[in-house]
Amino acid sequence: MTVDERKTISTGVIQNLILENRGKLSISGVLDVLSFDDQVVILETELGLLTVKGENIRINKLSIDTSEVIVEGEISYLAYSDKDNEKSKGNSFMSKIFK
Repeated sequence: MTVDERKTISTGVIQNLILENRGKLSISGVLDVLSFDDQVVILETELGLLTVKGENIRINKLSIDTSEVIVEGEISYLAYSDKDNEKSKGNSFMSKIFK
């Protein structure tokens, strides 16, 4: 069983990232665009928050119907952060303050 098969079984979600020559990134499974400028795009996806960094970045396609986004520019960085971990970190921080 491959890593992709295990990920699909555990989450029930298939998400594709296709990076072409570090200049065009096609992403499926996008729920929302949280923020963007010419250097950073932050997307909420079905598998967590995805941060895309680079230079001269622009969103060329945003389709709510197909949950697809196409980002173009000089892409140098891609990273996921887990939505659940962000929420649990905030809860533990708040619980420490109010103890």
